Amino acid sequence: MPTLATAAEAASVAVASVGADGQGHLTVDIRADRAVLRLQSADAGAVTGRDIRLAHDVSRKLTAHGFEPQPGTVQALEIAIDALDIPLVRPFWKAVTGYCDEAGSELNAALIDPTGRAPAIWFQQMDEPRPQRNRIHLDVDVPHTAAKARIDAAIAAGGRLLSDTAAPAFWVLADPEGNEACICTWQGRD
Repeated sequence: MPTLATAAEAASVAVASVGADGQGHLTVDIRADRAVLRLQSADAGAVTGRDIRLAHDVSRKLTAHGFEPQPGTVQALEIAIDALDIPLVRPFWKAVTGYCDEAGSELNAALIDPTGRAPAIWFQQMDEPRPQRNRIHLDVDVPHTAAKARIDAAIAAGGRLLSDTAAPAFWVLADPEGNEACICTWQGRD
């Protein structure tokens, strides 16, 4: 069974494998039972030829050390938000999540977690409203001390507060088209 120690060992092998060439390319997320390795140029905001070469090097080194990949696991998770007016709703989602603009994103539409840990959010153009289809709902957990600023930023970005009856556990907000998000904290939970 994988352990935190073996995950840290795998991460160490990967870091040693890329050396200084991996700076700005390799990110490592160590979990209790795995090391999640990502190779993508921070400057380009995309996978480059260098990243592919480094991935091959890392894979060879990990295999030589007895580590096996886990095929079939999620490689990336993105959240798509259907919208009629992307420039209208995008600032709300940027404020609610605390995300930043993805470098080189087409029409600057994609938003990314500045820490590189959470899924990217992108916006898909709708031609007409689809009232019978649930388009999305996000719960965004933040420290209690950050909740008010996050809510204020979302409202300033065109959102509105739908409910605060469960606060401080969560506040329900909506973007200008009615897509909902909750700002959640650990306080007030059962």
